[in-house]
Amino acid sequence: MTRLGHALITALGLGLLLGTFPAQAQTFLTIGTVNNGDMVRMQLLAKEYEAQHPDVRLNWVVLDENTLRQRLTTDITTNGGQFDVITIGAYEAPMWGRQNWLTELKNLPASYGVEDLMPNVRKQLSVDGRLYAVPFYSEGSITYYRTDLFAAKGLTMPEEPTWEQIRGFAEKLHEPARGIYGICLRGKAGWGENMALVTTMVNAFGGRWFDERWEPEIDSPEWHKAVNFYVDMLSAFGPPGPSSNGFNENLALFNAGKCGMWVDASVAGAFVTDRTQSQVPDKAGFAKAPRQITAKGSSWLWTWALAIPASSRKQQAALDFILWATSREYGELVAQRYGISAMPPGTRLSTYANPAYLEATPFAKVTQEAILTADPTSPSIKPVPYVGVQFATIPEFQAVASLVGRQISGALAGNTRVDKILHTSQGAVRRTMKRAGYYDAK
Repeated sequence: MTRLGHALITALGLGLLLGTFPAQAQTFLTIGTVNNGDMVRMQLLAKEYEAQHPDVRLNWVVLDENTLRQRLTTDITTNGGQFDVITIGAYEAPMWGRQNWLTELKNLPASYGVEDLMPNVRKQLSVDGRLYAVPFYSEGSITYYRTDLFAAKGLTMPEEPTWEQIRGFAEKLHEPARGIYGICLRGKAGWGENMALVTTMVNAFGGRWFDERWEPEIDSPEWHKAVNFYVDMLSAFGPPGPSSNGFNENLALFNAGKCGMWVDASVAGAFVTDRTQSQVPDKAGFAKAPRQITAKGSSWLWTWALAIPASSRKQQAALDFILWATSREYGELVAQRYGISAMPPGTRLSTYANPAYLEATPFAKVTQEAILTADPTSPSIKPVPYVGVQFATIPEFQAVASLVGRQISGALAGNTRVDKILHTSQGAVRRTMKRAGYYDAK
């Protein structure tokens, strides 16, 4: 036997004798997630999971939405294996599942209650009935407004406002000298940031991303009306520097009492009504997302979900964690720690069948309706070749919508005119679609 062999045996014997070796090996799970409030709660509550699973340690990589998407996309497409659990959405799940980049979630225990997941949500995370991610929370887009400011101005928010009505309200509410802005909207560039909102506005104004032949329609009358309306309204009645504001920035503004209205994700309802976070928790009202010539596609549908990359070498441990984090028991843990209204919304039928939840949660009804009525297969009054309300579930969408988002954010910052950037964007998107083989464009 070699000297190295003797040394290893001696070290092993001493370790056993002195009890310095752990009883079982530690499993380290690396989790990539977004820095939204519900995920921050998950990170805090996961200490409970680690206490129940002393052989597991969780390594968190928490990033802003745009950076997270870049990191995860690079890792998953190169089979990098950096992550064991990833937070993805309704855009990535079906595409990555179809490419076998995600582990199919099958034969889940009956106690998990797969049938309790909202059908509209479960469908977004599946390919041909095969589930590739489980929903952490789901959302539509809704209108938030300050009930006290509306009352002081003698205004009444309709249950189904139009964008024209929203603009009129914003003008009356806008008092920057008092630190109150008529409306807060996403302006930060990104296909999942400003373009989530802008696309629903385009839908509401009767537009679409592509016609039936995959020809872009960005340089269309509907896009020009919608985007000019958006830029003009937010420039006139929004906070300073709106091109820097995404979901989290606008949430902070609303909670500080600075927004008369805000159109964004329904998941924010738990935060604007939280007395520990909001300065106006009892002054928040809720209505449907604004429509214009149509309500079709005027409210987005999104799911933040947990999935396991096929490249992870810790499949079973990763599965055990994501089932815990999306379980009914996890929802009950959130309710115990933060209140019943803080339960992850939009995922389980049982949540909305709970009278206590409905009574304690003023935004529950409008959230549920937004999720159940959104139709990703028909997001426009015109026929479309794609699936998705505020996005098109094709690989090229991330790039083309990010490009258009940067252009629109630049117009919002006053760098160029809307009509010019839409014309330029049309050509750029058309070239991308041609190179990708969607049609033989001339």
